[in-house]
Amino acid sequence: MSRFYLGIDTSNYRTSAAVFDAQTGEYYNSGRLLDVKHGTLGLRQSEALFQHTLHLHEQIANLPKDIKINAVCVSTRPRAVEGSYMPCFLAGENVARSIASILNVPCFTASHQQGHLVAAAFSAGKLDLLNKDLLAWHLSGGTTELLFVKPDENGMPKAEQIGGTSDIAAGQLVDRAGVLLGLQFPCGAELEQISNKSEPVKPFDVKVNDSIFSLSGMQNKVEQMHKNGVSPEQIARFTIETITYAVDKATKQAKLKFNAPVLCAGGVMSNKSLQKHMSQKFNAFFASAELSGDNAVGTAILAAKQNGENLW
Repeated sequence: MSRFYLGIDTSNYRTSAAVFDAQTGEYYNSGRLLDVKHGTLGLRQSEALFQHTLHLHEQIANLPKDIKINAVCVSTRPRAVEGSYMPCFLAGENVARSIASILNVPCFTASHQQGHLVAAAFSAGKLDLLNKDLLAWHLSGGTTELLFVKPDENGMPKAEQIGGTSDIAAGQLVDRAGVLLGLQFPCGAELEQISNKSEPVKPFDVKVNDSIFSLSGMQNKVEQMHKNGVSPEQIARFTIETITYAVDKATKQAKLKFNAPVLCAGGVMSNKSLQKHMSQKFNAFFASAELSGDNAVGTAILAAKQNGENLW
């Protein structure tokens, strides 16, 4: 008999709701990007919160009807660490707690990052990775973190940051380069398409120490290239090649300390050339294109896990 769980995620990029069937492993995912004015870099938190309030009920309405929800889980903060907070997650939490109260079922919470990690492991067919130590990249619009992940006493993924960027995130670099080239925010998919039209280029020599690096100098370089009339194709390829270079070096350094498998999550990790490189060099595991970006599927799976389902 099917056992359904509802997940809700209201990030700074997407409004998302999902249902996961713990019996069959099937899921139903409904989400939409937040509307961002062309030429701008994202939204203020108040604007994101307003858009979630407008559109979350539409995403929930797209999910299957006439099913029994056993529990709800909602992302309430970016990361599962003290002080992690963004107002946009309040929209999802308010709706999730209301639904759970009406249905008289548990309402669990998780971090947005935990949802990403679980969605990636599930999509790769490797939920068992969450039973052991692993290295995980979370590369998204606002996050570039290399994590050491292990299960906590309840089996939830507990992540400690051991590397990543010291300033702007990889996704911020992608979006700033993309907007500079006239692309629509978020720019990852379009930038990838443009970069595929360029011959390989030498990446920026990002300095990586103890798996930590800075990308602000790279942004300055991209702006200089654009000012000097370098083609959009070359700028796009240069941006992606440089991110790949930094991620490669940081992963190598981490692997010297932690002999653990590598899991890759987040929207930036949906880039095909980056995936190919990480797969060949580190035998890394990835989410599908649908589950690489912000979605509620991982959160729905965490509802099942916290409700006692034996998933990993």
